[in-house]
Amino acid sequence: MKYMLIMRATDEGYASMANTDFNEMLETVGKFNEELIRAGVLLAAEGLADASEGVVVDFSAEPPVVTDGPYGETKELFGGFYLINVASKEEAVEWAKRLPISGPGFKAEIRRVPTIDEFPQDNEFIKKERAWREATGQL
Repeated sequence: MKYMLIMRATDEGYASMANTDFNEMLETVGKFNEELIRAGVLLAAEGLADASEGVVVDFSAEPPVVTDGPYGETKELFGGFYLINVASKEEAVEWAKRLPISGPGFKAEIRRVPTIDEFPQDNEFIKKERAWREATGQL
């Protein structure tokens, strides 16, 4: 089963990281990534650029409203993710507990990623997506 480990932090959490040596952080994250690779569970992992570089498209109005970052009202920002393939939610939780983030203001959200097999296979768009995934080696 695929699970996404979503790394979140508050402004205070990000502020606490400001004094962390960048090379030290890379080494810590790199060691964790190596563990995931050795265990054969890592599918993808990415960090995100600062929220000040992003935008939000809010669909509460017509037309949608686009707002440049940073987002002053946001309590927790999504900072990056790991996509892993493990046997159970419990195993995903164990990996999340080992994420190279710690301290007040940091959290990891764990969400299962449904497979294409869980959708109606007679749907024309599911058929097209399945064909695309097969053609690109994703299935």
